[in-house]
Amino acid sequence: MEYQLKKHIRITVGSVFAAFGIIFFILPGSMFVLLLGLMMLSYDVPKAREWLRWCQNAMSQSARKLDAYLLKRKFKN
Repeated sequence: MEYQLKKHIRITVGSVFAAFGIIFFILPGSMFVLLLGLMMLSYDVPKAREWLRWCQNAMSQSARKLDAYLLKRKFKN
């Protein structure tokens, strides 16, 4: 019984964070809210694990591209 309650709370809170994360992705805000929601959902929802992995990979790739751009810009001037 207690496990089911924790699971429902985790799914509810994770869904709320994921929804706010999507809203903050469109509006100016933090992408980490979406990651927090997906992380909470990934305990119970297997599809959320795939989405979390995809988001983490996308953020890593964009950070590498930004680092390369900034490094080129630094040595250009």
